[in-house]
Amino acid sequence: MTSRISRIFSTILVVAATGSARAGFTDGKLPDGTYHCEVYLLGMFLSLGDITIKGNVYSGPVSFGTAGQGYNYQMNANGEITWLGPLGGYTTGGNSISLTQATLDGQTSPSFDIIMNQPDGAFTASTCTKR
Repeated sequence: MTSRISRIFSTILVVAATGSARAGFTDGKLPDGTYHCEVYLLGMFLSLGDITIKGNVYSGPVSFGTAGQGYNYQMNANGEITWLGPLGGYTTGGNSISLTQATLDGQTSPSFDIIMNQPDGAFTASTCTKR
C-alpha cells in the first residue's frame, strides 16, 4: 500500500514539474464553487467532505452541516496552492500538507490534488473535484 501511495505522489510531482496543468492559473484563483474531496483507499473511494471556494477564500472540508470560518489561500502560476489556515483532518493530528496541485483543464471539471504527509512519514493523496 505504501509503495502505491509513493507512486501516486511521484506521478503528481512529475506532472507538477512538467507544468502540464498551467492553463488558467494566471489569476491565482480556483473557479468558485464546491469541491468534493475523496481518496481511493482499499479498493474504494472514501469521501473526505467538501471544500467551498469563493474568490481567494476557502472553507471546509465539511462532511455534514455547514462550513465554519473561511480562510485565504494562494495559488501560484504553476497551480500550486498554499492554504493559509487549517484544512480539517489534512492538518490535524500531526498531519500536514506536502503539496496541493490544481488542474484547470478546459475539458474536465476543475480539481486539485492534496498530498498529505502523515505523522508516520506515509503520504496520502486525495482529489477534490468541482461539483
